[in-house]
Amino acid sequence: MTTSPGHIRLANSTAMIAPLGHYSHVAVHNGVAHVSGQLPLHADGTPAAKEPFDTQVRMVLHNLDNCLAAAGTDRDHLISVTVYVTDIAQWPEFDAIYAEWLGSYRPARAVAGVSSLHYGAAVEVQAIAAADTGGRE
Repeated sequence: MTTSPGHIRLANSTAMIAPLGHYSHVAVHNGVAHVSGQLPLHADGTPAAKEPFDTQVRMVLHNLDNCLAAAGTDRDHLISVTVYVTDIAQWPEFDAIYAEWLGSYRPARAVAGVSSLHYGAAVEVQAIAAADTGGRE
């Protein structure tokens, strides 16, 4: 984790390939972790766009877990989640996998149907989480 002016800590997950663009996996400021959009990429950076939708969703959520861990937090501290899908008809399938992943916890969430995502992915997830609490409030 690196620190920039203004006490913003930047972190990359060691469980994944370093970002391929000019960004960090996570930026933490004032106890809030901002997680960059996560795509269905294997740990070595290989896109999984040809995998079935459910596999892509599980991979994205796994990558999100890795990013949250790099920031010293976890899914139980999510504040807000933004989901981008290229086929809004797959939303119920995403929602079922997401509900299984989160259990009874229900952070704020938005979904946006988009025409395309990088590498031809079907789903991308961006998130904001508390990074300074010991548990759910």
